[in-house]
Amino acid sequence: MVSRVFLSWSRPMNPSSNTCQNPSRDPSTCGSPSCGCRCSASDPKLAQAYRESLLAGDRTLCRKIIDLALSSGMTPYELINDLIWPTMETLQQLYREDRVTLGNMNMATRLNRAVTDQLTGRIERKAANNKKVLIFCGNAEPEELGGQICADLFECDGWNVRFAGGGVPDDEVLKFIGDFRPELLVMFGTLPSGVPAVRKLIDYLRDVNSCPEMQVMCCGGIYKRAEGLAEEIGADLYAADAREAVGVANGDPARRATVDQQTVGRMRRIRKAATRKTEKLVGPIVEKTITIEAA
Repeated sequence: MVSRVFLSWSRPMNPSSNTCQNPSRDPSTCGSPSCGCRCSASDPKLAQAYRESLLAGDRTLCRKIIDLALSSGMTPYELINDLIWPTMETLQQLYREDRVTLGNMNMATRLNRAVTDQLTGRIERKAANNKKVLIFCGNAEPEELGGQICADLFECDGWNVRFAGGGVPDDEVLKFIGDFRPELLVMFGTLPSGVPAVRKLIDYLRDVNSCPEMQVMCCGGIYKRAEGLAEEIGADLYAADAREAVGVANGDPARRATVDQQTVGRMRRIRKAATRKTEKLVGPIVEKTITIEAA
């Protein structure tokens, strides 16, 4: 099945020919590198062939598909964003729907990650922009891949990147922030069970005013599936995927979350603020009373 899909996708291509193999000049199906209407990395046939080669664990065929796509004129950047990333999300969806086994999911994700490593090494790097980004992710294989792609694309854009992965304890996250002092903290693909911890982390950073110039971004995964969640837990920025994350970070460096947008934990924060206000009012009175009694 995989080989038939692969041949079906690759049939329009004729690398030795300088003539277009697709008379309609449809860029989604034409693959001749020199005809000016190259294949699209989002072509459904390409996506199917690549996905099925991953699930089959066929490393040789998988690399052939990528090599063929590159020879058709697609760039590594396009393949990462329009093939690798969507495939990662599709595999996650298939697993959530019990349509693939955990073993197949892990095998496909690891192979997808190996291909990602090869492609990112071929992306042109921009000059350093003197900005720092610290990235964490959900503690699972697909989330690790998504976090890695985020890190790779930020690095290619000139950012100074630290990617710590998933499963990092809260106290270590705070130490990373204090030591690295990033302009941007990215929480990618947090697992559902970890969302409350991210909300508490954001609350804590606001309360103690730790690294006040730093923005917090929630990206991909559950933040994409649950519309508005990133805003509700107090993130300054939201992005659906890695490519959008880089664009949003560069395009809106001054945005800060508002109190009104953060609906999760609002009553707790209101009570906490009221307590602090009371302490400020009562404190001087208590001190004055103690002074009078001592006299």
